[in-house]
Amino acid sequence: MTNSSGRRLLAMNGTIYAGARTIEDGRMLIGADGRIEAIGGAELDAEELETAGARLLDLGGGVVIPGLIDQHVHGGGGWQAMDATYEGLNGMSLYHASHGTTSFLATTESAAEAEILDALHNVAQAAAGRGLEGAELLGVHLEGPFLNPIRCGAQDKANIRPASPDELDRYLEAAGGLIRIVTLAPEIEGGMEAAERLSRAGVTLSVGHSDATLAQMREAIRRGAAQTTHHFNGMSPFHHREPGVAGAGLLCPELTTELIADGIHVHPDAVKLLYDVKGARGVCVITDAVYCAGLPDGEYGDTTMKDGQVWLKDGSSLAGSSLTMLQALRNVLRFTGRPLAEVLPSLTEVPARQIGVSGRKGMLEAGMDADFLVLNGALELQSTYVRGREVYSKKAADSPIG
Repeated sequence: MTNSSGRRLLAMNGTIYAGARTIEDGRMLIGADGRIEAIGGAELDAEELETAGARLLDLGGGVVIPGLIDQHVHGGGGWQAMDATYEGLNGMSLYHASHGTTSFLATTESAAEAEILDALHNVAQAAAGRGLEGAELLGVHLEGPFLNPIRCGAQDKANIRPASPDELDRYLEAAGGLIRIVTLAPEIEGGMEAAERLSRAGVTLSVGHSDATLAQMREAIRRGAAQTTHHFNGMSPFHHREPGVAGAGLLCPELTTELIADGIHVHPDAVKLLYDVKGARGVCVITDAVYCAGLPDGEYGDTTMKDGQVWLKDGSSLAGSSLTMLQALRNVLRFTGRPLAEVLPSLTEVPARQIGVSGRKGMLEAGMDADFLVLNGALELQSTYVRGREVYSKKAADSPIG
């Protein structure tokens, strides 16, 4: 992917959050290949660069942050990964780009093997083909089917099964190397062996929908576990006599903790607690958004959405969220009282690290992909750029058609 003009681009007149630096009246030079060439101030001379053929982009005094990376998202805008169609992935891509996501992992759910294989083949084809029009597809988060039915949550209990090495290998092959994260319960039959298999394959193992004890979690870490899935949700809770998975996430520095920061899945004070214990680089903010995110309240298949909350129709469990990454960022700022620069890594650098793309995603620095958001002072989205290409503009979205 190149930036849409096919020319170098100088973005200027914005406050740029570039790693440890915050550059007032900053400038960012983006190559025709969509990578950042330089970030700085007036030393990037606009007149000189324009004369040399660069296009100028006025950021309008906005706040410029790295693009937000969602490593756990099932759907949104009426689309979902399990549709197993290009249109489903592209619809997700466009919807979430309009809410601050610049790259994502298409996330599956527990289903029949044939359905999961179809979804994985579809991701592999989309990645090898024309790509998506909005947020960039970075691969797959395989959530299930190797889970503990005791902690299934909204996952289909009928499609939860022991961890089969042959089935896991079929998934890895179908995705063509694009499975970046697998959520499983290490305490189930075959779970620890699957952890080792995934670790050898370079896949991040995330413990979720698990009833593991602290001792089992420590063994899973020894076998390769590196994070927890939607921390506090779908896992054995903390108890003073058995800390469980929730306690392991808090206690073990080897584990990064995913977090659905909607204030529904996790109480705002528990969000603050997680940040106080783990720090921003120990927390990975996700949406866990599903098909109906962005749609009106109503019934959608086996779920009901009301006031933005998504539940199974019988009310027994939350069934994903309607959260967006940019709203999650604003929520974390409000819940924790921490500054923007401190919180940003949880939505940028940390997911890039967990997915294995930190060499090109997650920061605004020379050599990195030019994935960035332009926000106003209230942190409302003005435009989204993926590899230097504008994929969403509020101005265009608000303009009347015709």
